Amino acid sequence: MASKEIPFENYFSLDDETCEARIAKAKEKLGDDLVILGHHYQRNEVFRHADFSGDSLKLSRNAANSDAKYIVFCGVHFMAEVADILSRPDQVAILPDLAAGCSMADMANRINVDRAWEEMAEVLNPEETITPITYINSAADLKSFCGKHGGIVCTSTNAPHVLDWAFSQREKVLFFPDQHLGRNTGHKMGIPLEEMVVWDFDKPMGGLTADEIRNAKMILWKGFCSVHQMFQPVQIDNFLEKYPETKVISHPECSFEVCQKSDFVGSTEYIVKTIADSEPGTRWLVGTELNLVSRLNEQFQSEGKSVHFMSPTVCMCSTMFRTDPQHLLWVLENLVEGHVVNQVSVDTTTAHEAKLALDNMLALPI
Repeated sequence: MASKEIPFENYFSLDDETCEARIAKAKEKLGDDLVILGHHYQRNEVFRHADFSGDSLKLSRNAANSDAKYIVFCGVHFMAEVADILSRPDQVAILPDLAAGCSMADMANRINVDRAWEEMAEVLNPEETITPITYINSAADLKSFCGKHGGIVCTSTNAPHVLDWAFSQREKVLFFPDQHLGRNTGHKMGIPLEEMVVWDFDKPMGGLTADEIRNAKMILWKGFCSVHQMFQPVQIDNFLEKYPETKVISHPECSFEVCQKSDFVGSTEYIVKTIADSEPGTRWLVGTELNLVSRLNEQFQSEGKSVHFMSPTVCMCSTMFRTDPQHLLWVLENLVEGHVVNQVSVDTTTAHEAKLALDNMLALPI
């Protein structure tokens, strides 16, 4: 007689230590049928169980190359969607907590992007002049939009390569949902700020004139990451007054002003590598998610390195934080019993079009 699916209510009261021991047992039982992917921003109690860890690009490649039957993504919803799109039909993508979303991804939806495309068509022919780029931090249907319209997906790691590719296709770029990654990358590549305009999806024609649309090289969606938005230039100034020897490193989801004051700007993988490769005794001020910063500070204390969170206000990615040991244990023990819970599955049409855009990205140099 088949066992029943185990309800999550059974896991509410379990402490983290108990969960850790049982997660290890479940992983051992599932063996090669299971792979756990953990994003850098994930809390340590979950991150330690990941078979592969990294940023969105690295984990996308891990998902595409995995032989496991079950891909458990300790991250947020769009990451599990990417795993489902890139994996084989016989593989299953699972998100421990389906409520783990992304506020930035929610700032661009298919209805608003379709409407923006139609409104731009009143000024120019977007199919001939604009390459759409969606940051990987977006829903599958927006990746599908890009695939349908000859576009591409980018990450914070490969954004410069993606922009090069996009401009080789058409003269302009529509970049969504994060305006800051688009602006910082475009500026670094020599595109003047005046040729980058912001499309406000709450206003007709994005709040832009016909001439502003015609003259723009990059049209940036009015979206942002709530965590990286909190970092301010004055925080850098105040810290440097106290510790002038500090090196400042920021994620390109930070504002243009913060990135301009930083010594280094790059993805989470870049931040990890740069701090790891730095001289012993170095002090760092870091503009990215708190869990990663705290992990780096602990990891490199033995080398005398000090790694500080840029904001005096404690803030972490609240949606990423939803994935806890209790949810991870719940999905794993259900798998042991032969039940799949919290599967993330993208419909065939959306997945096919989204894969076109993802494949365009994965074919480029990292």
